[in-house]
Amino acid sequence: MHLEVTGATLYVEVDGPSSLPALLLWPPGSCNLRVWDHLVPKLCSRFHVIRIDLRGLGQSSAAEDPETQYTFEQYAEDACAVLDHLGIVACHVWSQSWGSRPAMAFSALHPDRVLTAALYAANVDMPDVEAQRRGSKLAADRRQAEGIITMPAPEGFQVHLSPEAAREAMQAMRKFVLADVVNKLSMPVLIGTGEHDPNLTSSRAIAASAENIELVELQRVGHNGILEYPELALGTFLSFHDALNVGG
Repeated sequence: MHLEVTGATLYVEVDGPSSLPALLLWPPGSCNLRVWDHLVPKLCSRFHVIRIDLRGLGQSSAAEDPETQYTFEQYAEDACAVLDHLGIVACHVWSQSWGSRPAMAFSALHPDRVLTAALYAANVDMPDVEAQRRGSKLAADRRQAEGIITMPAPEGFQVHLSPEAAREAMQAMRKFVLADVVNKLSMPVLIGTGEHDPNLTSSRAIAASAENIELVELQRVGHNGILEYPELALGTFLSFHDALNVGG
């Protein structure tokens, strides 16, 4: 469905019975909601799954005012608007890589809307893209050597109505200091970061900052766990919720 919000039209997909706990998915950078396609069917037996193309990405429109509306605060407000439209008071969150940045902001700015947060590859510092690529290549080589088959990425997961708007939308990370809001993550938090991901240094620091934050270092994984090793990413996510007795 398409939902009109302040300064944009958001594309939203909802899967799974509405009677189940709500789960809001945040995609990694330069990706649309299709990136979750191979995991959503496995989530729908336990969750009511909500996916949003952030403004400027995927099938959502560009922002009317790029300077003020490509911000983490606006993305958080957009998420609240979608939840309100669906009649959802609070949800669980799962994010990957760049998506963990707005997901973290959403969870910190609107803690009453978030029951738990799984922030994969969480990082409060500026990314080292080249190091991320090297780490993912190393992890891929290890998986191949061990006979672990990496499934193809979902079709069309990086297609956008406006590539220029998508690039602008990604710049929101430069307008928000995530380190200032980590202490506001009051809900149970899982950080799942690849052992070969340079983000692991920041992930460890975040996890050490509070007792409610758990870190799992994903073996044979680089920067993007849900694409590189989706079975492990999903298993780690579900184990976190099993321990909390969520869903099912």
